[in-house]
Amino acid sequence: MAFENPPRTILLIEDNPADAKRILDVFAGRAGSSCHRKWAMQLATGLQLLAHGGIDLILADLGLPDSQGIATFEQLYSAAPDTPILILASHNDQRIAEEALARGAYDYLSKHHLDAWTLTRVLRCAMQRKKLEETIFAERERAQVMLNSIGDAVLCTDLYGNVTYLNQVAESMTGWSRLEATGRPVREVFQVIDCSTREPVQNPLELAILQNKAIRLESNCILIRRGGLEMAIEDSAAPLHDRHGHVTGAAIAFHDVSTARALTLKMFYLAQHDFLTDLPNRMLLNDRIKQAIAFAKRNNERLALLFLDLDHFKNINDSLGHAVGDKVLQSVAKRLIACGRQSDTVSRQGGDEFVILLPRIARGEDAALSAQKMLAALAAPHCIGGRELRISASIGIGTYPADGQDADSLLKSADQAMYHAKKNGRNNFKFFRKDMNTMAREPQSFEDHLRRALDRREFLLHYQPTIDLKTGAIAGLEALIRWRRQDGQLVPPLQFLPLAEASGLIVPIGQWVLRQACTQLRAWLDEGLPPVSVAVNLSAVEFRSRDFLDAVQTILQETRLEPRFLELELAESVLSNNVESTVSTWQALKQLGVQFAVDNFGAGNSSLSSMQRFPVHALKIDRSFIHQITSDPNRAAVASAVIHLGKTLKYVVIAEGVETREQHDFLLHEGCGQAQGFYFSHPLPAEQCARLLEVGIAAQPVH
Repeated sequence: MAFENPPRTILLIEDNPADAKRILDVFAGRAGSSCHRKWAMQLATGLQLLAHGGIDLILADLGLPDSQGIATFEQLYSAAPDTPILILASHNDQRIAEEALARGAYDYLSKHHLDAWTLTRVLRCAMQRKKLEETIFAERERAQVMLNSIGDAVLCTDLYGNVTYLNQVAESMTGWSRLEATGRPVREVFQVIDCSTREPVQNPLELAILQNKAIRLESNCILIRRGGLEMAIEDSAAPLHDRHGHVTGAAIAFHDVSTARALTLKMFYLAQHDFLTDLPNRMLLNDRIKQAIAFAKRNNERLALLFLDLDHFKNINDSLGHAVGDKVLQSVAKRLIACGRQSDTVSRQGGDEFVILLPRIARGEDAALSAQKMLAALAAPHCIGGRELRISASIGIGTYPADGQDADSLLKSADQAMYHAKKNGRNNFKFFRKDMNTMAREPQSFEDHLRRALDRREFLLHYQPTIDLKTGAIAGLEALIRWRRQDGQLVPPLQFLPLAEASGLIVPIGQWVLRQACTQLRAWLDEGLPPVSVAVNLSAVEFRSRDFLDAVQTILQETRLEPRFLELELAESVLSNNVESTVSTWQALKQLGVQFAVDNFGAGNSSLSSMQRFPVHALKIDRSFIHQITSDPNRAAVASAVIHLGKTLKYVVIAEGVETREQHDFLLHEGCGQAQGFYFSHPLPAEQCARLLEVGIAAQPVH
């Protein structure tokens, strides 16, 4: 009755030679000749043999000349706690043998009923149990290491809501050690409140047990750590089951999102405010105009919109530099705020344009008084860098409801009035009149030219390299569209792309850009130039067009470009609208092999958690975060946080708008992977870009 995997070395501790011989003979005949047998007649001798190691199993009589009873077992167990111990007992020793079982012995055998079959069976069971214990221990160790190495905290409870387990992260976040927390009610260890109401929220572990399904914690929840420290968390809880499917408890995984949530709020604020003046930007202004119009409509009131443009501001930038110009704009912002009421909104639209919302005015004359006050405030000298600068402005005024029923029409009216103020000598203000329609007709004419531009082959592409900051090598190219009209006029993209998007022309124009970029890169690869990817910007209109996916596949096939060389850049706002259809399109293109980048990251309003639903390859940090990273600690902190966040989420992080050596060094020090901007290269025509690919960026002059 030999058994598989017998013990290699057995130690028998027995002071009766006859019993010892009988047992050793069984091992010789049943356990296999490979089993090595050692025999000791006293405990002291057995302990010496154990001290040398190599013993796989112990059979011991507890009544020995030098030790009696349970004390014999205690000494053996202390010397070899991981070695199976079998007790040899007489009738009188049965109670002691059972006590030894309770303290860790594997089994006991009666000397008076000991035969070869019984002994072999007990040995087999002992070795199988030992192997099973080692397997369970190894699995438990692996599980423990895994639970302690993941970034999330893990906490488990039994069916009654008492804590049974915490990993090391959970210990750190809750302030409770595993030993202290075990057996305590989960509400005592895991205290969660709503950050708005400060009221306790229903514990997700209890809900998971009650509903027998996975539960996610509501957003904006805070964990109260032992000692009172608070941290924002996100989590998910799930029930635990036995082999029969019955709920036995619950487990929850949670992590600290305080930094990410604060960063999201910071970026949301920055997305709604001008980076230079900290005034509300176009997006926030539009929202406030809509609210003001809705309020005025309900209460039969009026409001005014003032469109202000500085006179000859370009001369300041050209003669004194952009740094001085920026300080002038900041000075203007402060004076405009000082002129208004608390309910007014002063915003910067970009460049030297400001828009002021005046809600709840009684008469148009109130807007005129505000405009006069602003012109007077701006006329006083501005002390910038030891110089006294004098500036003036032109203001156009549109009123609701006379000059527009919505934000867009009201802005257009104020804008047109401002142009008439400039035509009439500047440094004054004009109210909108209905005969100011010259500017209103221009967009239609402009759109007609745009519609014919594709047929006339007036579009061209320039390429701007993206640089690996560690190696200085070109990591990729971004294709940028340009429009040179037949009359030779070069139209900036910011002038025609918004109109193209609004009119739907962006779809055929975008397909032309995609085809041209893929064709050009394929040609460069065939010429043996270094393989790099090409990035193409997409608008939300293009991405959501019905045949977009088919168009990409067709263009890649016709140009013979491998999908891995194509990177599509989408603005952050695309992530937050029509999410389900957007995700499916992203996934389909990802399976094709196309790469994705989030453009102007931080300037939109998508949440960080929603981004993880998309197969994003790279984040391009919006240039507004890079512009002042070496002079504004807040900008530097946000840029650094975005870089480290992107790296943590395994994204390639690309900084846009790098223009100085100091910005380059800051980004390199913070571990930003790639960068793009005038510091490395302006956008180049295809011929010059081919030369750049051939010689590398290091051979080019630094801008």
